[in-house]
Amino acid sequence: MKIRPVILCGGAGTRLWPDEIRNQAKQFIDFGGWTLLGKTLDRIKSPIFDAPIISTNSKYLKEVKKHLRKKNFKKYSIILEPIKKNTAPAILSASLIEDIPNKQPIIFLSADHLIENSNEFNKKIKQNLKNLNENNIFIFGIKPNSPSDQYGYFITSKLKGGKNKVNRFIEKPNIKKAKQLINLGGYWNSGMFLIRKDSVINNFKKYQKKMFLNTSQAVQKAKIKKNTYYLSKKKFNKNSSKSFDFAILEQTKDIRAIKLDIVWSDMGSWKEILLMFNKNKKKYYKRNNTFFRPWGGYTNLYKGNNFLIKELFIKPKGILSLQKHFHRSEHWVITKGNPKIELNKKFYSKKKNDTIFIPRGAVHRIQNPDKKLAKVMEAQLGSILKESDIVRFEDIYGRAS
Repeated sequence: MKIRPVILCGGAGTRLWPDEIRNQAKQFIDFGGWTLLGKTLDRIKSPIFDAPIISTNSKYLKEVKKHLRKKNFKKYSIILEPIKKNTAPAILSASLIEDIPNKQPIIFLSADHLIENSNEFNKKIKQNLKNLNENNIFIFGIKPNSPSDQYGYFITSKLKGGKNKVNRFIEKPNIKKAKQLINLGGYWNSGMFLIRKDSVINNFKKYQKKMFLNTSQAVQKAKIKKNTYYLSKKKFNKNSSKSFDFAILEQTKDIRAIKLDIVWSDMGSWKEILLMFNKNKKKYYKRNNTFFRPWGGYTNLYKGNNFLIKELFIKPKGILSLQKHFHRSEHWVITKGNPKIELNKKFYSKKKNDTIFIPRGAVHRIQNPDKKLAKVMEAQLGSILKESDIVRFEDIYGRAS
């Protein structure tokens, strides 16, 4: 039996955008001819997968259908939630539609994850299919490449047959705790799950009876039009807002881990996005987009909707002007060297992989005190992303007004 992929596609992108900018849901952001949802749809074109189910809301319906057409999906279902109630009701409602047989395996994927080795991912899925039953849940864990406070972790123990039992979850620890968890063999909780339909039902009946009743009625009373389920607002809205982790995973004891050592990101911060562009900058590089300045120069890598990705290169002893912007904020990630940054009269020494946020209107500059080149990846966010939005207060090259 094939695996039914369910893509959770309701995120609003609020972590990426400051309040003054209209949010763009990150799964739909065009990063230069590709989107995260598009990459997710490409991933489920393997013959091990059945027709997809997309769980989203009416705000994103047109965008979801546009992506499905672009990726040539003829068979699919769309579940429209009348209101956001977090991942537990979303996972349950998608599992309850009639065309999923009771013992069919379902994989729950986020629309905004970037996975660079789909073959290894699919291989691990196939290896664990035979171990699914009417009660257990398999969660995908990612081997950490560095301590991070942006992800949850879990700790496992070995069972017979080489299986990994999840013993406990840790929600977004600080960096010190993250290092300890990695030393204990902890994995990042990816938020992706492999589970049979009957296990979804059994776990919700046992641990979330009210949610199971309300969601079941919301699906039963749904209006179906062109493969799209419009869930009953009256019934669905009775659900409390709970994550699948809180509602089910922290209750049940029958959780297994599928451990992955692959390049993975949920692209939840501009640091991750900037590092992705840095890794793939040859694909975005154009010679006529490089501009030289007295302090070094910069390359415009990609212009998106209300954002611009740049690479700054600061020559030894180079100093940018002390400046501010009226219409944009900036995120910086240091990729080479040890630059010093002035931000609102405070001074910071930075090293590789360090970040700093420059709010709109903040007075700032960067300088390279070293004898070697420094490099910084920059994301500009705002309505005006031109050089004209620079007010210079001081400049050793005589450019201050």
